Amino acid sequence: MKSYQGVLMKNLSREIIKRIENISRPVKIMHVCGSHEHTIMQHGIRSLLPKEVEIVAGPGCPVCCVPAREVDECLYLARQGVTIATFGDMLRVPGATGSLMDAKADGADVRIVYGVNNAVEIAEKIDNEVVFMAAGFETTAPTTASEIVSGPPENLSFLSCHRMIPPALKFLIESGEVNLNALIEPGHVATIIGTEPYNIFSEKYNIPQVVAGFNPLDVLMSVYMILKQFKDGKAEVQNEYKRAVRDEGNVRAQELLEEVFYITSREWRGFPTIPDSVYEIRDEFSQFNTREKFDIEVEETQDVVTGCICGPILRGIARPEECKLFKKECNPMNPVGACMVSKEGTCNIAYRYGSL
Repeated sequence: MKSYQGVLMKNLSREIIKRIENISRPVKIMHVCGSHEHTIMQHGIRSLLPKEVEIVAGPGCPVCCVPAREVDECLYLARQGVTIATFGDMLRVPGATGSLMDAKADGADVRIVYGVNNAVEIAEKIDNEVVFMAAGFETTAPTTASEIVSGPPENLSFLSCHRMIPPALKFLIESGEVNLNALIEPGHVATIIGTEPYNIFSEKYNIPQVVAGFNPLDVLMSVYMILKQFKDGKAEVQNEYKRAVRDEGNVRAQELLEEVFYITSREWRGFPTIPDSVYEIRDEFSQFNTREKFDIEVEETQDVVTGCICGPILRGIARPEECKLFKKECNPMNPVGACMVSKEGTCNIAYRYGSL
């Protein structure tokens, strides 16, 4: 059975690549998803495409996008004796005054969790104040919202680091820095927000877009669909990932987000302040908002690490191979910049699959 499926996949891939070659044209396509970059690099998809078809990676790693200031907020609390619960990838993301791994090594109570429910379990078992560092895009923000409306333990609060993809895309398009022509949109984000929030980029900026799944055929098909739009003189949002994404998205999840969060402007790592791009907890739930619950003293910081080009990589204007630190001082065992920390980070993926 597996052998048959493998042959079928190869034949389908060859057919899609052939169709891509028949309508190929110079185009720069940006994706904003660590899973897409993983698929592209692991399967050597860039090498299969005509050279004039360029795929660049944007800010698709939620851990990488958390700026130093927000890491420093958690560091401040950890050093004050607060228990910090966070995803494993966040431990080594650099702040201006170190990382959570450094704080843990110095004796702070920093715990790895696999979801917000684990943070709730920790808070139920200990008397100490617990802060969950809630990172992620629209995909994971509803899980944070769900726990907040459920009435978590009084000693648990949430530091919202949740960010929104469409405002970041708007910023990148209007900056002109990337000079992108088309977009592959992240399927998991679209399962929550649907396809409608992306329409403005096609209508206003004439950019073809495809919401794509995560296997190699999904990515290849999305490239073909984009090129077909160019050939037909169209610019619209197409849904390649119909097996999971509805145009309206997950309405209940959207209602939860609206109930718990308001949208505000804040910086991203490698970016200045992006307008209306971050979820913050509403006043009605201020008792669970870490920033309201604690008097956090953090100085304004820069996300620049000497020699690291994580910022340009997140903005899609540089590749890891262009960084002088890549595979030398900076590697998964010793990440200098945030893009090397997470398995969804562009540098980490390039390190693991660059030879392919």
